[in-house]
Amino acid sequence: MNGVYLKFYVNESRKHRGRLVYEWLLEAAREMGVEGGSAFRAVAGFGRHRHMHEEHFFELAADLPVEIVFMLSEAHARELIELVEGERLQLFHVRMPATFGVTNGGAGAS
Repeated sequence: MNGVYLKFYVNESRKHRGRLVYEWLLEAAREMGVEGGSAFRAVAGFGRHRHMHEEHFFELAADLPVEIVFMLSEAHARELIELVEGERLQLFHVRMPATFGVTNGGAGAS
């Protein structure tokens, strides 16, 4: 199947409408019918402001980057980006054409 590989990057503690942005984004995608998405917490990273974010042993509340990833249709990718823009969120994202599918015709493991 042809579609889109779409990722967003946020700081793990960033909130929108009282929820963590990555949780809000995953829930919004699920509600619009996207078949799957995942959030991955980074070990370290920096963004356009060149500030290094990394976890230290004694920190209680780290602010590490989180990557939220979707494999979806072109229509769902457009809809999700439009939703983020409509919410006036400024999120860095990467959008690439992708081919994806399920091995073995989606049959369950034996």
